[in-house]
Amino acid sequence: MRAGAGALALLVLAGCSATSQESGGRQEPKAAISISPPAGGRDLPAEMPITVGAVEGRLTRVAVEAAGRPVAGVYSADHTQWRSERSMAPGTSYSVRAVAAAKGGGSVETTGEFSTRRAARTFGIQTLLPNKQDTGLTVGVGMPIMVTFDQKVTDRVSVERNLIVEASRPIEGAWHWFDDKNVVFRPKEYWPAHTKVRFIARLAGVRGADGMYGKQDYVRDFEIGRSQISNADTQTHYMKVERDGKVIHNWPISAGMADVYRHTTTNGIHLAMTREDVTVMTSPDASPGQSGYYQTTVYNSVRISNSGEYVHGAPWSVGDQGNSNVSHGCVNLSPERAKWFKNNTLIGDPIIIRGTPRELEPTNGWGHWQENWRDWLKWSRLRADTAGRLT
Repeated sequence: MRAGAGALALLVLAGCSATSQESGGRQEPKAAISISPPAGGRDLPAEMPITVGAVEGRLTRVAVEAAGRPVAGVYSADHTQWRSERSMAPGTSYSVRAVAAAKGGGSVETTGEFSTRRAARTFGIQTLLPNKQDTGLTVGVGMPIMVTFDQKVTDRVSVERNLIVEASRPIEGAWHWFDDKNVVFRPKEYWPAHTKVRFIARLAGVRGADGMYGKQDYVRDFEIGRSQISNADTQTHYMKVERDGKVIHNWPISAGMADVYRHTTTNGIHLAMTREDVTVMTSPDASPGQSGYYQTTVYNSVRISNSGEYVHGAPWSVGDQGNSNVSHGCVNLSPERAKWFKNNTLIGDPIIIRGTPRELEPTNGWGHWQENWRDWLKWSRLRADTAGRLT
């Protein structure tokens, strides 16, 4: 009898405990997972990222594939959100599988598929400087990164956001749009000597205009060499060559005779654009038989503008070098000095000319250092940025 009573009492207590948990206690809500874009979507716009979120839970696994290839993404600090590193690509099918752990225990899993509409047009990079063929991959401290697209870009914000510059030393720099096809990056100050630089254009799938998306990504690695800056004074008729802050040459020169405007050497910060063993110079505005016509072959020349200016050897003006300006606009050196200069100049080395009334235009060759920093930033859609460090 006692045993039976004890068993009965135990049974009642157990029943009271179960009733309290089911009706009187609070149930932990189940976790839920949301995916954006929603599953089943077709012909979706490609410029949006993929996001996955967990409510009342924590994401433990998110696997996204684009046409069978993994899609990279990042979690929020609390693992309640996941976001693809890049926007979706046009004309691509995506699959998502996400798992979340509920706060009260257990887990929930969600899957989804969707696709984006095809691009009506694509764009890519037509030319990219520096490159191995035209400039070499060790360049001077003034060298810009110059990008020319093969189609007109109207969504400059979207494209510029995906033009990434990484450097082994911290620098402040910015992009500058000269028109819808040409964008240039330069630091606020010259690059530090011996800096390693990586340019990444993450353009695959990036919107460039209505219905137009990038075809592929691009990567370019290059290095800044020693610092060499040349300063030519057309009034004193001398040019100083500084290597890593130390003057290593101070040479007599002859500059533009300035009898007419086109024979006046441009004033300002030029960059070495090409190095040429032989250059044939012809008058740009006079034909054979006309007044002012000339055709001259020069040796060991360094181009510094698009308006026909070079630093080159001129044996016929050696007697004028150091005292008179007699050229058609170029900077003349003796043949021996011109050969040294050509052989020891890196593309992108600054060559600064002072003392003339004709200013170098920012679009004349690589006259990009002619704009002050404030004016340079006016044509960036994202303003200044600090280059990320190479690892």
